[in-house]
Amino acid sequence: MNMKSQHKKNLGRKVTIRFAEQDYNKINLQFKNSTKQKLSEFIRAVVLDKPITVYTRNQSFDDFLAEMILLRNELKAIGNNFNQSVRKLNAMQDEREIKAWALLNENSKQSIQQKVDEINSKIAQIFTQWSQK
Repeated sequence: MNMKSQHKKNLGRKVTIRFAEQDYNKINLQFKNSTKQKLSEFIRAVVLDKPITVYTRNQSFDDFLAEMILLRNELKAIGNNFNQSVRKLNAMQDEREIKAWALLNENSKQSIQQKVDEINSKIAQIFTQWSQK
């Protein structure tokens, strides 16, 4: 018999407790932010003064991460387009075609630079925000 089932076997006493809606919501929120699997485990840990591991989230980091994911996806798309364009360039023979390609791809270069600037700006903004805490 493992420790968990042994412990459950020893839980022979039942206690019923009632909470006001507001108090229950507060307890339930704390439970959901913990690593406990069951509300009864959480309440037992609180009542018996046992340690509780709580998940914490840093909203500014979550926002930063979401923004970085969007920028990464945009950069990937730009990179894919640029790779396709370079493949076309490698297939070109005519000098006029090559010059036209170079002019058209100046926009891609500017687009990539703009995204890199956005990323640097976001990183600097988050660094400033976090270093003030």
